[in-house]
Order: sequence, then structure tokens, then C-alpha cells
Amino acid sequence: MLDTSSIEQKLLFTDFLCMANFFRTYYPLILAFVSFLFSVTLWFTGSQLEGIFVGIWVPSILSLTTVINQIEEKKKQHQS
Repeated sequence: MLDTSSIEQKLLFTDFLCMANFFRTYYPLILAFVSFLFSVTLWFTGSQLEGIFVGIWVPSILSLTTVINQIEEKKKQHQS
């Protein structure tokens, strides 16, 4: 008899890994886009200084993501 619970657990774990990879890839882009929208909203509602401050978050988020990815790539190269 085939144990369906272990197969279901493996499928759930695989789905979890796929979702984790998706969020790891796209979460910084989503954060940067939301930050951009928030910045534009602040700017056009009269809070220009706050809009500029939040607007600076966009390149900061993307730069930090790039640095983290480069560090992880170097770790992978040293491990192999």
C-alpha cells in the first residue's frame, strides 16, 4: 500500500521551496515598487520632503539586494 501522507508532505515541502525561492527573488522588487508608489503619493499630497526621503529607499533596497546576492554567490563559489 502506498503511503500518501509522505507523498503529500514531499509535495508540500517542494511547494514551500518554490514559494520561498519566488519570494526571495521578487520580494525586494515588490518592496522597491511599493516604496516608489508611497513616495509618489507623498509627493503629490503635499509632503515633498517625506516623498524624497521615501524615494531614496528604492535604490537602497535594490542596492542592498544586489550586495546580498553577490555575497551569496561568493559563498557558493568558495564552497564548490
